[in-house]
Amino acid sequence: MRLNVNGETREVDVAPDMPLLWVLREELNLPGTRYGCGVAQCGACTVHIDGQAMRSCQMPVGDLEGAEITTVEGLGEAGTLHALQQAWITHQVAQCGYCQSGQIMQAADLLSTTPNPTDEDIDFAMSGNLCRCGTYPRIRAAIHAAARALEG
Repeated sequence: MRLNVNGETREVDVAPDMPLLWVLREELNLPGTRYGCGVAQCGACTVHIDGQAMRSCQMPVGDLEGAEITTVEGLGEAGTLHALQQAWITHQVAQCGYCQSGQIMQAADLLSTTPNPTDEDIDFAMSGNLCRCGTYPRIRAAIHAAARALEG
């Protein structure tokens, strides 16, 4: 089947019920999308499908032919970090870093619909993305910084 991943058409020969997460990681060598819980509850596997944040661990790849899939590797422009990725670095958000690609993808979805979010907007949008290290205040600060960067 053909998939549009990060703006490129990619062909994979996998069972249609294989979760997108494993296609990205094992077949397309895009390891930024992480396995967390496997039941779409933690957010570590968040990617964008047609511009919306979705959990890839429960998304059968057979349902995605023709969809535009964006992973954390495809979020910025070639050779340039997305404003969220830069804000994550500037605000030293990551501690262990495991959940952060999912956090960034969820935050990008938030900023696409709410370009100047309040703390409450951020807390609500990010509530399904878990961070065992508890970097939530830094996540919020980085989202605010990215929102300002994207405005200017």
